[in-house]
Amino acid sequence: MRKVLNRGSLLRDLAHALAACLPVACALLLGFPFLARALLVRAAADPSDASTDASGVYELQINGEIEPILAEYIVDGIDAANTAHANLILITMNTPGGLDASMRQIIAAILHSRVPVVTYVAPSGSRAASAGFFILISADVAAMSPGTDTGAASPLLEVAGSPVNVNATLERKIMNEATAYLRSYAARRGRNVSLAVTAVTDAKAFSESEALKGNLINIVAPNTKDLLAQLNGRTITRIDGSQQTINLPNPVITLHVMTGRERFLDRIVQPDAFFILLILGVLGLYVEFTHPGLVAPGVIGGIALVLALFAMHMLPVNFAGLLLIILALVLFVLEAKYPTHGVLGVGGAIAMLMGAVMLIHSPITGGGVRPAIALAVTIPLALIVIFLMRLVLRSHHWKRTTGAEQLLGAVGEITDPIASPDAKGMVLIHGELWRAAASEPVQKGAQVRVNKIQGLTLFVEPVRAETQVHPQERLIS
Repeated sequence: MRKVLNRGSLLRDLAHALAACLPVACALLLGFPFLARALLVRAAADPSDASTDASGVYELQINGEIEPILAEYIVDGIDAANTAHANLILITMNTPGGLDASMRQIIAAILHSRVPVVTYVAPSGSRAASAGFFILISADVAAMSPGTDTGAASPLLEVAGSPVNVNATLERKIMNEATAYLRSYAARRGRNVSLAVTAVTDAKAFSESEALKGNLINIVAPNTKDLLAQLNGRTITRIDGSQQTINLPNPVITLHVMTGRERFLDRIVQPDAFFILLILGVLGLYVEFTHPGLVAPGVIGGIALVLALFAMHMLPVNFAGLLLIILALVLFVLEAKYPTHGVLGVGGAIAMLMGAVMLIHSPITGGGVRPAIALAVTIPLALIVIFLMRLVLRSHHWKRTTGAEQLLGAVGEITDPIASPDAKGMVLIHGELWRAAASEPVQKGAQVRVNKIQGLTLFVEPVRAETQVHPQERLIS
């Protein structure tokens, strides 16, 4: 039997969700389906389902890279299970590893849990590599499904998404601290410490049968039902040395889901969402700067850019990819300014695609922006930037339609003759009378064209016979 945990009222969760997704446009684009799903699941759950009995099992899921949002979710779930006096906490795992700080946060919560914790690498084909190995053997009971693996837990130091080489002393320091941390709790869990350490020092990995034979895990089970059956009546030794028997006569699994806030934040730290937010932020600010006064693009762009910076803090961002994206934007602007017949535009599109593919890089996950997403964002962005820049450049050549400058080149009629170059007359233009001066005498009724404005005086020249303007045309102008 499986049910979904309801930890609070729907109204409170709705308020948290609305606060987390204030930028409506970004939420609709990136997080709304996930928020809506979380709220509907909570709304559908019967409040009475939150109660637990003596065989209550809280299930948490580690699926993907271990990062701060996932660590917060696991720690909250362990706290909730302890508060509800659950009988067991089951953490199912499929992870390539992740951040050291987040890993230690999860392990600390497991070690301090009053409720026994079982880690389970499942389903078949899953793994608990790198940081996942540390978490797997930290639990009271470690289990794996057939066809899974664990280990390869050597620490890596990354800068800008790429591993960096450090001197021998620093490398030895990092390695010694990692192995000491592993030994500190592996021995208390009754694990094979010497074999576990090889996963760190030699990056050794183990199949489920090798891990069971080497006393790194306790159980191999094909599914959750079989795992719980093997756990029923099993006596375990807690981290403090005390003995406890797990009783699961009629296990009821309560799936602890992420809150709306956690789902939204977990979504925006995904590579695809980060790339979209980054481009949306740059585009919004670009539109605001080139078309001042629209306000909305600047607001949405600013919010998207801040969210992208938040994600950048969590993701292994490759600066080479970031520079390629900046270069692509510059090429798009130059394409609008110079007639290169699309050469700069195509170059910008290629740079944008390469930058998107290189933007997120990690030797642990191997994940990044999907090519389909990169292509779907690059082509519209190129067209929009080039179109907007051409509008801006074209507007510089438009004739002014307000102010005194609109009179330059306009044709009017002399109402008070200009007797000499030093004399002043009057000209009727656009229905207004202006003081007029000319470099030669001009008779009353003659058509003149404005070629200079100085204060309230228009300097005019006669319109020759071949370029005379019809009165109706002059009125329209």
